[in-house]
Amino acid sequence: MQAGDSSAAGQRPGRPIWPQAVERFPPADRILSTILTRQAAQYGDRTLLVFGEVRWSYAETAEIAAASAARLMRAGIRAGDRVALMCSNRPEFLEIYLGCAWIGAVSVPINTALRGIQLSHILRNSTPKLLVIEALFVPAIETLESDVAPPDLVWTIGEGDERLVVPGSIPPLPALGEAVPSTPVRPGDTVAILYTSGTTGPSKGVCCPQAQLFWWGVYSARALGIVEGDILFTTLPLFHTNALNAFYQALLNGCTYVLEPKFSASGFWAAARRHRATVGYLLGAMAVMLLAQPPSADDAAHSLRVALGGGVPGQFHAPFLARFGVPLLDGYGSTETNFVFASSIPSNRPGTMGYLADSVDACIADPDDAALPDGVAGELLLRAREPFAFATGYFGMPDKTVEAWRNLWFHTGDRVVRDADGHYRFVDRMKDSIRRRGENVSSWEVEQVLLKHPAIAACAVYPLPSELGEDEVAAAIQLEGGQALDAVDVVRHCEGRMAYFAVPRFVRIVTAMPLTENGKIRKVALREAGMTPDIWDRDAAGYKLRR
Repeated sequence: MQAGDSSAAGQRPGRPIWPQAVERFPPADRILSTILTRQAAQYGDRTLLVFGEVRWSYAETAEIAAASAARLMRAGIRAGDRVALMCSNRPEFLEIYLGCAWIGAVSVPINTALRGIQLSHILRNSTPKLLVIEALFVPAIETLESDVAPPDLVWTIGEGDERLVVPGSIPPLPALGEAVPSTPVRPGDTVAILYTSGTTGPSKGVCCPQAQLFWWGVYSARALGIVEGDILFTTLPLFHTNALNAFYQALLNGCTYVLEPKFSASGFWAAARRHRATVGYLLGAMAVMLLAQPPSADDAAHSLRVALGGGVPGQFHAPFLARFGVPLLDGYGSTETNFVFASSIPSNRPGTMGYLADSVDACIADPDDAALPDGVAGELLLRAREPFAFATGYFGMPDKTVEAWRNLWFHTGDRVVRDADGHYRFVDRMKDSIRRRGENVSSWEVEQVLLKHPAIAACAVYPLPSELGEDEVAAAIQLEGGQALDAVDVVRHCEGRMAYFAVPRFVRIVTAMPLTENGKIRKVALREAGMTPDIWDRDAAGYKLRR
């Protein structure tokens, strides 16, 4: 992996630690309890976590992990048990995650926007023994399908909204108490199940082993040029890979991890200045939103040296650097793999994937998994050389695991080109999935909700380009004979039955679907047709979604 140096936004405060981390933590020690204990002994009172007024030192974080583990064990949680966690960015999320990792239990972070069929599937698939849910999201339980119930043991975090009806009486998260020693855990043991959107089926639970998160910390630090003493600043949600692995980046490299509740385009730079952040994390539309803010004399008055810019369209890199003084790092990774591609800093070919990381193999393959020559687009296949640097499979879905990891390669479902100099370029998705505002949307799941409407005979959900450089969700609807339905009614039907970000923005009522010779809907024809005159645009109509 190639990485350059940039002093555009300040001096580096220390030295790279990640090479020593690989030596300091040999394969058997790449588990969170060992990493926490060893780093606490080295860094002691140095601040590891900052969230609002909350400060955890390295030593305190290890103590919190042990005490959180004791709390879980008192509730009957043991190694291998799943603990579902539906919580926004706040310290309690990390308390539960660290406590699970300490004793070998498995965290199941859930996107807080999920409702109905999506939330039901995760609980049905993961069968958690405990659900820890922020009080604000407790009403989501009422949207579960009739055959799904939350586990018998449920704890709530924080206070809810007085305007919402909370079902039953759910006990609060118990206070921390006595600590317990860590449970023997192996680097290949699952530390978290992270759900990623399905293609022709429901979302898949990615089994992330303990060592995979270690390597996320190493590969990301190497790509971003992270050094000891850096202040890592993220507004991304902890229930996704990016913010979670940034915690490991900080932990492994003697850095401070600053977590904000959520992204705010108007407040991002003020927060970065307040925390004296040196490394930031942006995805796709976030950089475009920052550029859309009114120019300010303080635009470059910060300490940010570099920011992750995965998914940011290439045409926005130069304006971002010119205005804010921050180079964006191109890269590529997935929940199943790792930070496996990264560009130079700044990117020498903005908007692409960059170069392959050391200790990872890549192959551009045809439909029969045969390697293709440079310059020819094919499916990207990946394989890790380090033990457990990638995910181990999909929870409770052995058929999907075998399909994705066939021939000893992980099949990404992404069409990619390798240039002769070893540089990689993303072309498009081969899978039927949609990426909107940093969230993966399963078209299949949206279609299942749409088909429950009695007036809808057939539907197809597909991506259309957004003005922010990512996808928007579009739905083509064919009605039952004799039925009438307005586009706005389609949106109203979706609200509350799925995550707000999955609700279609564009709705097109068609008299007939384009079909293949086998009678399947040709989504490619709908995508290629683009913004046809008969498409209804929710945003243009001024319709505001309920969240």
